[in-house]
Formats: sequence, C-alpha cells, structure tokens
Amino acid sequence: MTFSRVSEYSVPYFLIYCNVFVAVSFIITMTAEAGKIGTMRRVDLARSETDWDLLMQQACCDSAAFTRLYRMHYEMVFRYCSRRLFQRHAAEEATSTVFFHVLKKISSFKGDSHDFRNWLYRIATNAVNDHLRTVKRRAVMLQEIARAQARDRESGIESNEERENRTVREALLSLKPKYQTVITLRFFENMKLIEIAEVLGQNPTTIRSQLSRALGMLRKKMNAAGR
Repeated sequence: MTFSRVSEYSVPYFLIYCNVFVAVSFIITMTAEAGKIGTMRRVDLARSETDWDLLMQQACCDSAAFTRLYRMHYEMVFRYCSRRLFQRHAAEEATSTVFFHVLKKISSFKGDSHDFRNWLYRIATNAVNDHLRTVKRRAVMLQEIARAQARDRESGIESNEERENRTVREALLSLKPKYQTVITLRFFENMKLIEIAEVLGQNPTTIRSQLSRALGMLRKKMNAAGR
C-alpha cells in the first residue's frame, strides 16, 4: 500500500479555515515549497537542541522558519494519514488540517523535537479519527474499496497481494478509529508501546490492552472475509 508524495495542496480548503491574512501567507509559502518535497532528502533536520529551540522560536513569527519545520515533517504526517485513510484526497485534507492546527498553536508549544513529533502524531490522529467517526464517510470508503475489488476481479488484473491488501484495508476501516490508531502506529509506523502511549497520552498498559483487542477483532474480520 504505497502512496505517492503530494506536490500541492487544495487552496480552497485553506481559504475556508483560515483568516485572510494567515491563509494568504500560508498558501504562498506552502505552495512554493510543496513542489520541493518529492526530491528533498531527509537531512534538513535541526542539528542540536539549541538549533531546534531557535527554529521553534522563529517558526512562530517567520514564514521561512515555519516552512522548514513543515518540510521536515510533511512526509511523516502525510504517510500516517494515508495509512489510516487509504485515500489520497482524504489524506491531503487531513494533512492540511494538521499543519493549520500547528500554525495556529505553535506559539504555545513547549518541548523538544521528540515532543514535537508526538504532538504532530496526536494532532494527525485526531484529524483522521474525526474524519472516520462520520459513519457515512466510513461507509463510502468501504463501498469504494468493494467497487474497486469487483472491477479488478472482473478484469482479472488483481494479484494475490493486491487482494490481500484490499482485505486488510477493508477490515481496518471497519474497526473503531481508536483501534485503527493503535494498529497503525504499532505496525505501520513501527512505534513501541511506550511511544504510542506518549503520542496518545495514555499509559502503556492501556495501549497493550487496546492493541490486543484490536488485533483480535481484526483477525476475526479477516477470517470472516475468507483469509
């Protein structure tokens, strides 16, 4: 399940949720930088905690500094949203929501680069879960998967791997968002239980229990699908 990197954002979406000044500034900066993400290597990182503190201070009031922060973390946020939503447009929308929230709240953020990563995952989790809590949206996504599966079956072009991927996606989307969250963070983002607990603001014991329950439900749904 691989998603291509996105090179642009939806301008109308920005205009709806931002005041005019912030929206225009954000659009100009992000549009100019988004095209560079596809070829950018992941080496544009703050080199020390001192550099990080300075970058965070500057990002509160300087568009170039915020752009650097955006470029450093965009790929991670979009990848996570993609693995949760399985739709490029929905992942783009959720990623936009995340960075708008960061733009508005960054002046109140306190912490190091590790804390900032956890903060981004937490914001992204909330954005994705808000999207998935709408029953109608989840139903539409499941219907789209079913239609695509039917088309591939009729054309005979669906491989065993593609069929398995579709089964996993359908089973994951049928779970409650909180169970999707722990499965994705553990097995797709390769986080340890203690890291997931930090992101979600819960204790590791609770996360272990949720993960066990989530895997049990996922196994049942996949077995029911004939795997």
